Amino acid sequence: MIHKNISGHQPVIETSAYVHPLAAVIGNVFIGKRVMVSPCASVRGDEGQPLFIGDESNVQDGVVIHALETEHEGKEIEQNLVEWDGKKYAVYIGGRVSLAHQAHIHGPAFVGDDTFVGMKSLVFKSRVGTHCVIEPGCIILGVTIASGRYVPAGTTLKDQAAADNLPLITDDYTFKSINKEVVRVNTGFADGYNKTGPFILVKYESM
Repeated sequence: MIHKNISGHQPVIETSAYVHPLAAVIGNVFIGKRVMVSPCASVRGDEGQPLFIGDESNVQDGVVIHALETEHEGKEIEQNLVEWDGKKYAVYIGGRVSLAHQAHIHGPAFVGDDTFVGMKSLVFKSRVGTHCVIEPGCIILGVTIASGRYVPAGTTLKDQAAADNLPLITDDYTFKSINKEVVRVNTGFADGYNKTGPFILVKYESM
């Protein structure tokens, strides 16, 4: 479930986070407080590192977080890193971010606080601002999305001019509160599963 990478880096996971036994967290990864990592998620801080997941975020079933190589022969590969608060990351995911089922975040990538990334969406070589909604089935490639915008379902977004013209989240936007509710549910899961104790595999004998 939780492993060193080949360079010897070990994940650092806050005690109030919950990583399901069927998830994999490998290498140079930081997971913050009350984060929920669901079954079959893969968080691999090996080829590109470090990976950062902020407090109260959730990594749902089948999510993949990985990154392009960030170091070669002892030298940083600058174009494969993102910067936040004076530090460099292969992938930076802020606080209270929801990564819904089968979303892929592939570094270099940055996802700001309070953002929702919908089911089967991809974020690659991109920066997504705070309080954004990426609806299901989107491809976000090589662009910067300003805070407070949403990306309609099924959009392929790889042109900065199109990214600059994304619609604003307004009070009448259908999914304006989706992330808040998803975060509430998943932090509750993290708290609850931590209280239930370790995972137990029960073998049932046939009659």
